[in-house]
Amino acid sequence: MVALTVNGQAHVLAVPRDAPLLNVLRNDLGLNGPKYGCGLGECGACSVLVDGIEARACVIPVGGVEGRHVITLEGLGHAAQLHPVQQAFTDCQAAQCGYCLNGMIVATVALLARRPQPTDAQVRDALAHNLCRCGAHLEILQAVQRAAALMAMA
Repeated sequence: MVALTVNGQAHVLAVPRDAPLLNVLRNDLGLNGPKYGCGLGECGACSVLVDGIEARACVIPVGGVEGRHVITLEGLGHAAQLHPVQQAFTDCQAAQCGYCLNGMIVATVALLARRPQPTDAQVRDALAHNLCRCGAHLEILQAVQRAAALMAMA
C-alpha cells in the first residue's frame, strides 16, 4: 500500500512501491495531464510538481513520493478557472500538437514560483530540458512572459 496526496486529495493505493509514479497517476488515478514521452526523464512530457519542485514522473517510484504533495496539470486549474500559466499558454496559442504542453506548463509554474519576473535567458534555461518537436518555441517563450505578467497583476 502506498499513501499519496495528489492534487490535494489523499489516496491509498495497492500498487508496488517501485511502480513509476507516471503509471500510477495515469492508470490508477486517471490523470492524463502527464504524458509518457521518453520513459527516461529526458523529455519533460511527464512532469509534475513534487512539493513545488518540477519532477519527472516516469523515473520516480511511487513509493518515493509517499508523504509528499504531488500536483499534476489537472491540479493547477480547471476549465472554469484556469491557472494563470494555463491561461497564458492559451492566450499565446503556445501549442501545436500539445504533447509537450504538460511539461512546459509545469516547468513554467515551478520557474515562476522561484523567479516571478524571469529574464528571457532564465526562461530558456528553465525550459531547456522540456522538448517540443513541433517548433512552438517562440509562442511558448511568449506564454511564459505573459504568465509572469498575469501573476504579477493577481
